[in-house]
Amino acid sequence: MVGPPVVVVNACTRYGGGGSPTTVVIDDAMLIDDERHAIARGADTSHTAFIDTSTADAPRVRFFTSAGELTNCGHGTIAAQAVLLDRSGANEHHGRQCSGGRTFATTAIRRQDGIEVWFDQGVIALPDDADATGSGIIAALGLERADIAADLRVASPGMPRLLVPVRDRRTLLSMQPDFDRLATECRRLGYLGCFTYALQPTARTGTARMFAPAIGVDEDIANANSVGCLAAHLLDTSGNGAIEIHQGDTHQSPSSVFANATYTADGIVARISGSVDLGPPIEQRRRLRRPGVPPIVRGPHRPDRTY
Repeated sequence: MVGPPVVVVNACTRYGGGGSPTTVVIDDAMLIDDERHAIARGADTSHTAFIDTSTADAPRVRFFTSAGELTNCGHGTIAAQAVLLDRSGANEHHGRQCSGGRTFATTAIRRQDGIEVWFDQGVIALPDDADATGSGIIAALGLERADIAADLRVASPGMPRLLVPVRDRRTLLSMQPDFDRLATECRRLGYLGCFTYALQPTARTGTARMFAPAIGVDEDIANANSVGCLAAHLLDTSGNGAIEIHQGDTHQSPSSVFANATYTADGIVARISGSVDLGPPIEQRRRLRRPGVPPIVRGPHRPDRTY
């Protein structure tokens, strides 16, 4: 039995290359959750986005990793919206997406080097409760207190994660976490994972690494929601919430995410952007057979390693 179209695109590319390989499935309620989980486990990418376009209003998008379903996924949203624009044949689309019980605005624009996507992340909570819980996390990350540049911060756009400022880029890129220990600590504290970052001293740019072994992803090539969380933290502490973050260099697949946080009556919100390399045209991509997990068409910049 022929199942829904499945493609792998590269989300949050940097200068037209690299990016995070992300599986996108045009689901339209054809699958059951066991099948979705099986596809995510066999996809050889960190995240899989399942798009249901059969709804009358905004398309519903759900996200799975090898460990199970996530409430939301930033680079998965960017990948999904790029695929939807590509399927439509249009050059630009301003719409909405429903994920995790929330409906939010999206924009997708076809550019020369791919499709640029913006989406509204929503309100980001910034509780001040990380100091008492950070020591085990720091050790699991393979760091010492001297490696930490400032206070740790919990940030949550729906799923809490720990923001960990590292003293410099060299220290950041040389980190070798104990993933088993880190997964245990994150589960104990209720964190999605740890977003470690080093900022440039004179510009709103920086480098980051996202470790989330508790949800089956040792390290993300791109984590757009965490970039939005960092933008919210920077707005709260410095008054400037505009940031560009580079990830993926340790995987030889450079990625870039932009975020701009602003104050609203409901709290701090962020708008996030990334570009997508779609690879071959959709009409040339193969279709998936169910209930097994067959070969999946991949874009040209997929790194050889899995994670």
